[in-house]
Amino acid sequence: MTDPTALPTDPPLYSPARVRELLARHGLKPTKSLGQNFLIDGNILRAIAEAGGAAPGVPVLEVGPGLGVLTREVAERGAQVTALEKDERLRPVLAETLAGLGVQVVWGDALDFDYGSLPPGTRVIANLPYYITGVLLSRFMAAPAILSATVLVQKEVGQRLAAHPGEDNYGFLSALAALHGTVRHVRDVPKGAFFPAPDVTSSVIRLDFDRERPAPPPAFLTFVEAALHHRRKTLRNNLRLAGYAAPAIDVALEAAGLRPDVRAEDVPLDTLRAAATALGVIR
Repeated sequence: MTDPTALPTDPPLYSPARVRELLARHGLKPTKSLGQNFLIDGNILRAIAEAGGAAPGVPVLEVGPGLGVLTREVAERGAQVTALEKDERLRPVLAETLAGLGVQVVWGDALDFDYGSLPPGTRVIANLPYYITGVLLSRFMAAPAILSATVLVQKEVGQRLAAHPGEDNYGFLSALAALHGTVRHVRDVPKGAFFPAPDVTSSVIRLDFDRERPAPPPAFLTFVEAALHHRRKTLRNNLRLAGYAAPAIDVALEAAGLRPDVRAEDVPLDTLRAAATALGVIR
């Protein structure tokens, strides 16, 4: 039997009613240019936190906490959360929603943050701003302290991250992820899980970075980017566009066991490495 004297409880922070109330009370509207689409699905929040490894004592980095919905879920699991937020309008909101949780909020642009300053063993758990997803992922990959990144991205980006040579979605982002570790698709997220609803379906993707593996040389990353710049073109044409001499390219392709008309998107990374070595890009 319900206790008639019990006080009503506030709806959870992720509920649409609570999100709307917070925004209205603080005179805020989501800013499309900052990619602000707030999660309003508790099941998705729990799935992201679980997949990301949020646990007592684990250092976690979040980019774009917004109203603090995902931040709170991760922090309540005992993780030591650092959140990067660009929108100064959210200061009073986060002061309210994250009170007492020990979250460190760093105000500023995530593109200017020093990822080398993070503690070893950091795990990224974030609903990334879609307009800078690729740049941020490359920053995470290059930061030795970051062990994994469990992120909400556009479904198309998730497909590109997980693609292999020869598949339709394979490109430089796929190669970059494979050079640094492994990619796992956790789940898709419908538009209705956000407020306001974005124009596209999203996916939760987990990237695990192999820090025992030597980091790929910058010269090889530049080579791979040039090789895959136009995925549908032949590797030979892409390398010519990048400034390599045709005779040297032909010698390198033969040394790597590649046909002159092979398309860039069909070439495995180990074979690209052999071609780069033959061209003198790497040793």
